[in-house]
Amino acid sequence: MPSIPIGTWLETGFTWFKETFDDVFDVIGDVVTGSIDSISDLLLAPDPLVVAIVLALLGWLVRNWKLGLGSLVGLVVIIGMDMWEPAMETLALVVVATVVALVLGIPLGILAARSPVASRIAKPVMDFMQTMPGMVWLLPVLKLFSIGVAGALVATVIFALPPAVRLTELGIRQVDGEVVEAGQAFGAGPRQILKDIQLPLAMPTVMAGVNQVIMLALSMAVIAGLVGGGGLGNEVVGAISTLNMSLGFNAGISVVILAIFLDRLTGAVGTRRPGRGRLRELRDRFTRPGPLPPPVPLQNASDTYETEGNR
Repeated sequence: MPSIPIGTWLETGFTWFKETFDDVFDVIGDVVTGSIDSISDLLLAPDPLVVAIVLALLGWLVRNWKLGLGSLVGLVVIIGMDMWEPAMETLALVVVATVVALVLGIPLGILAARSPVASRIAKPVMDFMQTMPGMVWLLPVLKLFSIGVAGALVATVIFALPPAVRLTELGIRQVDGEVVEAGQAFGAGPRQILKDIQLPLAMPTVMAGVNQVIMLALSMAVIAGLVGGGGLGNEVVGAISTLNMSLGFNAGISVVILAIFLDRLTGAVGTRRPGRGRLRELRDRFTRPGPLPPPVPLQNASDTYETEGNR
């Protein structure tokens, strides 16, 4: 049986790819690093308690007071463990990675839902991306971007992208065909049907994909600490290298708190249960239509007759 050096071929291809587009990757790395640093600086500029209260209020507005109170308690625990700065660095990385994954994944999911050829191409690619161990993606990323935040973000996006594509396609395909046919019967075009019918009805499934993207991005952001991703990942790697159990558990508990907060937050956005969330109540209060004007009294028959006779 002859040997099949697939890894050697991939390495040769990546070497050529990097040498050819090295300037492009430098620009991408600078933009990514600047974006993450900006969000991280924004989160770290105020007092930690102020940011914790703001995030807790966000949970209260989106869902209810229980989520707001639980979020505040969890974030205060992070502050008490002296993990606030790395936690905000990790949150910044997760936010940017999630935005990039959704910007790429949702349009690809829409394309796969509307084109059988695109769906057949996307499925094996998504299978490959999901089943490949997360740490393996660090190798080509290191070759392209070297050690740093940019490489950590690209690896995180690759690892977290598939749920956005899969669940967007699934949500659109699950929309009842009769509803789409009714829209077509009323003269709606493909773009209008997508915007006004398919996406609104598929939104719970799409939001489930958003939730999965955030969870995978958070888990990969910790692994990305091996390549200089910063944040809680660096703390976990440092704890492993020094066998510091206290530091490791502090960083791990901080990751769990962030994961629960983001999971409940996105889960509340994706549900459509009436009466849940102060944000929906406030929106309904300020967008509620005003009272109808009083009806105009109709003239009786004699008045109408006299009016016509006077003419």
